[in-house]
Amino acid sequence: MLDVIIVGAGTAGLAALREVSKRTDNFLLVNHGPYGTTCARVGCMPSKAMIEAANAFHRREKFAEFGISGAERLAIDIPAVMRRVRKLRDGFVNGTLETTDDLGERSIQGLARLVAPSTVEVEGQRHEARAIVLATGSRPFVPAPWRTLGRRVFTTDDLFDLDDLPRRLAVIGLGAIGVEIAQAAARLGVEVTAFELLETLAGISDPKVNVAVLAAFGREMTLHLGAAAEIMATAAGFAVTAGDTRVEVDGVLVALGRRPNVQNLGLETLGVPLDDKGMPAVDPQTMQIGDLPVFLAGDANGRSAILHEAADEGHIAGLNAVGPTIRRFPRRTSLGIVFIEPNVASVGRRFAELDEATTAIGEVSFARHGRAQMAQTNEGVLRVYADKANGRLLGAELCAPAGEHLAHLLALAVEGGLTVRQMMRMPFYHPVVEEGLRAALRDASRALASCGDSDLADCLDSAEPPSGS
Repeated sequence: MLDVIIVGAGTAGLAALREVSKRTDNFLLVNHGPYGTTCARVGCMPSKAMIEAANAFHRREKFAEFGISGAERLAIDIPAVMRRVRKLRDGFVNGTLETTDDLGERSIQGLARLVAPSTVEVEGQRHEARAIVLATGSRPFVPAPWRTLGRRVFTTDDLFDLDDLPRRLAVIGLGAIGVEIAQAAARLGVEVTAFELLETLAGISDPKVNVAVLAAFGREMTLHLGAAAEIMATAAGFAVTAGDTRVEVDGVLVALGRRPNVQNLGLETLGVPLDDKGMPAVDPQTMQIGDLPVFLAGDANGRSAILHEAADEGHIAGLNAVGPTIRRFPRRTSLGIVFIEPNVASVGRRFAELDEATTAIGEVSFARHGRAQMAQTNEGVLRVYADKANGRLLGAELCAPAGEHLAHLLALAVEGGLTVRQMMRMPFYHPVVEEGLRAALRDASRALASCGDSDLADCLDSAEPPSGS
């Protein structure tokens, strides 16, 4: 009998493998489909390579303000951009493959299915183990009627293998992936029309931040919000309709999110309740399904399709699969970043999760921010949330220049249990974008109990010492 079977060689599966392989050689890794993580192959890495090229070309539109002439003579070679994206993508994938290169017979290719809580069947052969880690990843969701429309209706699983981009592109779904690719394509010179059923973009729940996102994003393409989109093939391409809107396009990116790869995995053989989507309950601090020696980690559990979360879940599952006892691990502060310009991010508790009566909200606009004006990035808004009772930071949502860095500062503060006043006593250099964070903190402090008339006031915060996340 094996000690552990790991099903899936993506981010979560490889994280589990790292922990298991440190503690035993008696394991089996099973993978179906291409090796290499979703992030490296079709997700965060190739998309950022495309975004960087798009942003570099887009900067020409602001050259004149800097006193630089000749921008009108610049041109973009999209096939060359896509070749570079694939070259970088292949390098990232090769880096992930090194983890499994030397496993030999401990790594096999095939479709795995549970037949019991301790048994996995792969291509007709059964393997037993004391513990099983399921890390089968996810796939893009495409409505069934759209799957027959051909290669010009595609997802990000296909996008980066295109030699060129459609001249007229519809993007359906404006979550994190949709807005990133839509803005990048528009900045590369593609005529983009974007559709979203909701009235919010990029997962933002704070209405004031959403207004800022809409203002910045909507300048670069045509937006249609609040109605479901449909696709119909035409003689020349496709017609996308939503409500009273009809748009003719040459290609469609479907960005309606991802679904866990659990179909035909045999979860029903575990003897635990499954929800209406066929998913079992998973303890987020152990990754365990019920009290079984079976762990469901990463995108496959549907919790959060973000790389660092998947890596943490694989790490937890691997340790518990091979350990003598089940250990509970606190999870990191929630952090999500969307790489459009201005950056969009959420940290910790989102606006929709707050009790406004007990929350102090601080806000800053970057419209007149000095450093941002110098860089011509002076737009967006940052909103921070704190507990009125003790001043402790709860979270933030933002659409801001250098927002990816502001989000990390805020995540560190929330994870450390810092209060608004503790943050205000931290050093802020001048002139930097982070001064906007200090302005938002000062705004939030007005709703908190007074602590003197200076950011440097020598007084104790009312919050208890942090006890962990």
